Amino acid sequence: MQQPVRKAIFPVGGLGTRFLPATKALPKEMLPIVDMPLIEYAVQEAMAAGIEEFIFVTGRGKSAIEDHFDRHFELETTLSERGKTEALELVLQSTPKPGRIAYVRQGEPLGLGHAVWCARRFVGNEPFAVLLADDLIMSDPPTLARMVEVYEERGGNVISLMEVPSEHTSRYGIVEPGDDDGRIVDVQGLVEKPRPESAPSNLAIVGRYILQPDIMDYLSLGSLGTGNEIQLTDSMIKLIGNHPFHGLRLTGTRFDCGTKIGFLEANVAYALGRNDLDGDARSSIAAILEAF
Repeated sequence: MQQPVRKAIFPVGGLGTRFLPATKALPKEMLPIVDMPLIEYAVQEAMAAGIEEFIFVTGRGKSAIEDHFDRHFELETTLSERGKTEALELVLQSTPKPGRIAYVRQGEPLGLGHAVWCARRFVGNEPFAVLLADDLIMSDPPTLARMVEVYEERGGNVISLMEVPSEHTSRYGIVEPGDDDGRIVDVQGLVEKPRPESAPSNLAIVGRYILQPDIMDYLSLGSLGTGNEIQLTDSMIKLIGNHPFHGLRLTGTRFDCGTKIGFLEANVAYALGRNDLDGDARSSIAAILEAF
């Protein structure tokens, strides 16, 4: 039986410069998709996968994230007194249980691998998940829950994969695939942002990972990779052969909310997917398209 995945790391230390001036004082992870902050979608996905401990790797100006996942007794009391039970339930469900949440500062923006390494003392000797909030995935069942199922079957490391156009491989970590049954891919190698002519496939890593704790040993070396940053992909390569390593093909729809267009697409899609908004959203979108 595999050691359970109980902990998840959320790297949220980025500056969000693509969304300035909105992110001058507000973390990009707190920008709403319809009426819920982007980071809460990632936390809810982790909860649905059985995650019990939530580790946020933050930076300066990210206190709004800490406040969001804290209790707000004045608000809760007011909602209760006014009989707003639905709103109260929404507020309470966004708060992990006491002692289940931790924050650590990254200090310097030295890359995703560095952000994960900063959480090493909270991870200890357990397997852990990493969720990138910018990668919002509309999927039922949720992506991380599907990955946990693969981990429980096969152990080792599991990453989420999607096919991308060949000309876009330089934007992603790309997998060198082995056996592929159309759902699960045996990962033989990884390359960070290869040029199309040298990419081993068009299977790109999406922002969901289940990793073994010994990756921290490789991250501790502080080796710089693409972009002069400590890349998570470079250390994942060193896990291949030491543990089983599989990729799970993505189902559902992924929105790159690190871009303005992806963020806009996510808001439209999530509004259309809600029973309370679908009709009005479609009418509004049709009217806007006609006007412009």
